[in-house]
Amino acid sequence: MPQGYIRMNDLGARGQPFFFLIGFEPENPIIVMPEDAASEGIFYKVGDFSNPLPGSTPRGPFFFRKHPVPYSLYYKSFQKVQRHIRAGNSYLVNLTFPTPIETDLTLADIYLRSQAKYKLLYKDEFVVFSPEQFVQIENRRISTFPMKGTIEASIPRAREIILSDQKELAEHTTIVDLLRNDLNRVARQVRVSRFRYVENIETNFSSLLQVSSEITGILPPEYPSQIGEILYFMLPAGSVTGAPKKKTVDIIRDSEIYQRGFYTGIFGFFDGKNLDSGVMIRFIERHKDGYVYKSGGGITFLSDPQAEYQELIEKVYVPFT
Repeated sequence: MPQGYIRMNDLGARGQPFFFLIGFEPENPIIVMPEDAASEGIFYKVGDFSNPLPGSTPRGPFFFRKHPVPYSLYYKSFQKVQRHIRAGNSYLVNLTFPTPIETDLTLADIYLRSQAKYKLLYKDEFVVFSPEQFVQIENRRISTFPMKGTIEASIPRAREIILSDQKELAEHTTIVDLLRNDLNRVARQVRVSRFRYVENIETNFSSLLQVSSEITGILPPEYPSQIGEILYFMLPAGSVTGAPKKKTVDIIRDSEIYQRGFYTGIFGFFDGKNLDSGVMIRFIERHKDGYVYKSGGGITFLSDPQAEYQELIEKVYVPFT
């Protein structure tokens, strides 16, 4: 286990609060003491834990334009993923792409205006406004909340459509099974306590419905001394990789046209007793030529490439109007 996770175990055993940030390739976690976060340019909101970014929330109109990659480029990667699925190498692959965007907002503006349970501004390099909880630990109870399935809320009977879609059901069930297996590595009495509940997300373009489940288990009394180990054995997050996880991560590396970096990693806070964390989806990164928004979706053998391409584009938004 890499040294950073061993340090988390040590801090947990001593009841020392800390913030953590882990990329998609989970080998080198960043661990920051709460009192040092602001001076290092790190501002976060993790459920009820936060270190507020100074300044007032910007108001008024803004522009936000997206420039998706050509469909032909997306389709090339989609076909590669489908070949792996047909060969039996994976049942589900989360395929993502970078989308250049134009906006007059700064990353700090986006952080301040965003309405999200999990927010992160990292050194003016990237901003995250994620609706997806990863792992929560409260009084030995560990929970994870895989999110799979998105639809425009304005579509007539949208909730009924997303819940009855067989492709979406298969994709969601696969991820729930994967996360249940991940939890069984670190906890006992693991069960699916809520299956496919629907939440509303407001964006600058429209309202979205997103489907999640809740899986829970019980940790041993000494779990604070195993915080790093628990996270290490559950990463990378199953909802942003696919199943089986190890082989699917290899397929992702082979099929995507860029390096994910911190995107689809996790960040969170341990308060000395309990822990909360979010998955780094809804992610805008500063590049030398401007901003890039990273998004994607799950591919199965039932996937329609045009629909998947459109979902990737629909997920490029900011959660405010």
